[in-house]
Amino acid sequence: MMPGSATKSGLGVPFRFRNRNEAGRCLAASLTHLRDEKPVVLALPRGGVAVAVEVAGAFHAPLDIVLVRKICAPFQPELAVGAIADGGHVETVINPDVAAFVSEAWIGKETIRQLREIERRRAVYVGDRPRVPVAGRTAILVDDGIATGATMRAALRSVRRANPKRLVLAVPVAPPDIVSELRAEADEVVCLQVPHSFGAIGAFYEDFHQLDDAEVIRLLDEASGPCPPRHRIMRRER
Repeated sequence: MMPGSATKSGLGVPFRFRNRNEAGRCLAASLTHLRDEKPVVLALPRGGVAVAVEVAGAFHAPLDIVLVRKICAPFQPELAVGAIADGGHVETVINPDVAAFVSEAWIGKETIRQLREIERRRAVYVGDRPRVPVAGRTAILVDDGIATGATMRAALRSVRRANPKRLVLAVPVAPPDIVSELRAEADEVVCLQVPHSFGAIGAFYEDFHQLDDAEVIRLLDEASGPCPPRHRIMRRER
């Protein structure tokens, strides 16, 4: 376990956020002890961006994204063999229980395909803007909630490899067992709600609409400044 690991829950349960923006403002209020560290804020698109912009704005901190993709099983696309993340360094996390039924050749091929998709999405979302430097700084990794923790684990390990001085996981809501597991991946975990009865993340929001790419791009541009329009082409996914 990383030293200094902690979990905060200050809103009580049950509680429904009006939207991701409110969740972000509540999260920022629980992170004020990090203000003097001049942190970097990192978001998991898509929903995590709407939460993270509020945190970054409260701290006048730079905002960047960590892109994560599932490595899907060939016989059931919704079943994750693992996940791959790029937060400056590529990190792949494999679920051994599922991987036992999938060939290494498939996992290798699917990993390459998802890495290409990550590269394409980064070009679409941020264009030619350089990555925000993480090494030696406090990095706050933000999403709108955690369900299974697989993609977040990959994201945390990817950011860790970028050598931040301190790595903080900050989310509005997550199940207690997942929060406990992820403490081993972060120096600190700040989670506003850790309900024992956990169904879906959307149940904790009044407005949990799916952000489209245009909304993500707008939020990132407002936080970081515009980037070249030639990258703003996202094909419809199958």
